Amino acid sequence: MHTLPVILRIVTLILLILSFLPAFAQKTQTEQSGWLAWFNSYKVSPRLGIHFDVQARSADNWEYVKNLLIRPGLTYHFNAQHNVTAGYALIKTFADSDIPGGKDLTEHRIWEQYIFAHKIKALPLTHRFRVEQRFIERSNDDLFSQRLRYFARLMIPFKSTSGNFKSGLFAALQNEVFLNLQNKSDLNNKVFDQNRAYVAAGFRLSPKADIEAGYLNQYVRGLNSNTANHVVQLAVYTRF
Repeated sequence: MHTLPVILRIVTLILLILSFLPAFAQKTQTEQSGWLAWFNSYKVSPRLGIHFDVQARSADNWEYVKNLLIRPGLTYHFNAQHNVTAGYALIKTFADSDIPGGKDLTEHRIWEQYIFAHKIKALPLTHRFRVEQRFIERSNDDLFSQRLRYFARLMIPFKSTSGNFKSGLFAALQNEVFLNLQNKSDLNNKVFDQNRAYVAAGFRLSPKADIEAGYLNQYVRGLNSNTANHVVQLAVYTRF
């Protein structure tokens, strides 16, 4: 058994355990929202690729578009299992027009990530480690912070396949843990920032395109209160 997959499985288990240890002493508010996402990767050569994703997220109760995220990046592929990406992200947070004096806010991010993909038997499993340098505009003062994100995603085709999964129905299970690395005292004063657990059903149209819909539970640790956001997500994945 190779050492790297074993280490990654141990890390996955530890972070998943940490993700389910929130502070229950704080009150938790509940929200419902919808997210639309498009994730695209394009290979310009055997080694180099371009990453691009764009997301729109609603406010509570689907009242208006609260967040717009645009995230390009440049990827280097070591091989089919390992790649690294560095990029920029623009995150716009739009004010509620029904609240007087609201101000739209902007966050700029520089981000770096490493992806390792392998299979458990015939099931594709992806691990992603991402570090973000966040330049956050706030209503009172701006803030610089750094954050670590660990993401694991398992795809389960509904029909058996001996090789690559080319088309058909599938299920997806994923979880992502967010940890504050710097200036956490100006955020929630904790290392744990948030957790996103997700389950979805999708259809692979071809080796180059997937569409899926699912439920995402976003748990955010706040300074004085926590938020449990129940999200309906529709996502499109393209690969060229």
